Amino acid sequence: MIGSVRLTLGGGDGGLTGWSLRGARSADLDGLETELSAAGSPEASEQRNGAIRVDHLVVFTPELKRTIAALEGAGVELRRLREADEPGPPVRQAFFRLGEVILEVVEKAPAEPGSAIFWGLTFAVRDLDRCAELLGDRLGEIRDAVQPGRRIATVRRSAGLCLPVALISE
Repeated sequence: MIGSVRLTLGGGDGGLTGWSLRGARSADLDGLETELSAAGSPEASEQRNGAIRVDHLVVFTPELKRTIAALEGAGVELRRLREADEPGPPVRQAFFRLGEVILEVVEKAPAEPGSAIFWGLTFAVRDLDRCAELLGDRLGEIRDAVQPGRRIATVRRSAGLCLPVALISE
């Protein structure tokens, strides 16, 4: 539990294997292991490193339209579509608001056919510089985030985490 979000970690690769979603009408979310939970918020918690909540959760999908339809069918409202104009393969993103968490669904092309999968997490932290001190060389360079006034850094693979994680200033 971090903030008011409960995630399930584990499985064969130790990655993110499921989540609990409040207020959705369906748990049939394009292959994402989902447990529906009752309304109301669990007690919030803060971690030793100052992480106070999940800022956003990233899901990869081979078919963005299909995953959007599954989420909307469950009552989750699409907030924004974005097509990145950066160099490299085209990337399409859809954004949803799940209470305090932003769900970012990314279509990667070309992709293998299949279900959507959980990919990575970004945690909001009270003091990103303190986290950098705690993590040392396990945290990448702190840089400006896309969101104005915020900064972000990626936890390096050498930290031994089983999924991509970033830390972002509150």
